[in-house]
Amino acid sequence: MPPPAPAADRTDADPHPPAAAVADEAIQAEAALWLTRRRAGMDARQSADFEAWLAADPLHSRACDEMAATLGALRALPVQAVDALRAGIARPPSAHAHRLASLAAWLPRMATPVLVASVLGAAGYGWWRMPTFEQAYATTRGQQVLATLPDAAQGSTVQLDTSTRINARLFHGRREVQLLEGQAMFAVHSDSSRPFHVLAGGVRITVVGTRFSVRHTRSGLGAGQTVVSVEEGQVRVQREATAGSTAAAIDLRAGQSVAADGNGDLGTVTAMPPAAVAPWRDGRVSFDNTPLAQALAEFERYGSTGLVVRDPALARLPVGGSYGLRQFRHFADTLPQVLPVRLEQRGDVTEIVAR
Repeated sequence: MPPPAPAADRTDADPHPPAAAVADEAIQAEAALWLTRRRAGMDARQSADFEAWLAADPLHSRACDEMAATLGALRALPVQAVDALRAGIARPPSAHAHRLASLAAWLPRMATPVLVASVLGAAGYGWWRMPTFEQAYATTRGQQVLATLPDAAQGSTVQLDTSTRINARLFHGRREVQLLEGQAMFAVHSDSSRPFHVLAGGVRITVVGTRFSVRHTRSGLGAGQTVVSVEEGQVRVQREATAGSTAAAIDLRAGQSVAADGNGDLGTVTAMPPAAVAPWRDGRVSFDNTPLAQALAEFERYGSTGLVVRDPALARLPVGGSYGLRQFRHFADTLPQVLPVRLEQRGDVTEIVAR
């Protein structure tokens, strides 16, 4: 009777490997992902999560040591050998396993097929999906910040307005910023191989390299909407597609703007002077038939005005003009000249009442 096949050979042939083997593969795959993430650079939170994962099970630390050694061996391989190994990733699972087993001879003995599969999974599919950079940015009330993303030597910039929160992530094949609240001006470094996406509300904005602004606020101008305005170049705007569906896209050029409602449904494209995009960068705000209450709410985003309007009819009165963001008192003083209202001091606030 021939001797039993080695355990590694039985694993490839057996469609139902023992539970312990599956668990080991899962740990090794996790170790590969952690090491790849560490090499790309981890922030304090990610480092803490990694340390917690290591402390959770002695096998985790051992798997990381083995994986680090294997990664070193892989980096020492000729380019042709690495390309040949990666080529096996795109094959169906069974062919992939046989491919890895047959190519295991390229690696040191410690590099078992399971380790190779884990490493190449991280270096291939997992490596491609993992961010190379991840950072959250936020501004407080009245604050503005200019952030530079490390997507090029002269990186793309994001200028955050007051009370704005974004999450930025860079991948090997794309760049992505999620605008959670507020508004931001983007100056995107051109790179056709890595499209730049902004996600805001139910909208996805896609560019290669251009200058544009995105607003998504719960108060002030266009509250509840997502507004995209283009200063330079071209921007594609579309409702974020759900599983099994597609969404029509609108291409905006310089001097064009579009607003989407809370569901991501796009409105009509409107024209505007490119120089009028994101006037907040110059410390100004513009109103055009804007309801008085909404204009006050916009000033309140930058600081306390001490102004209130309680009469619903007065709150709907339209106002217009361009004002300094810090000059809300000038705005208040002009109201009695253009509207049938007067200002009345009541305790700590100034109320706008009917004349």
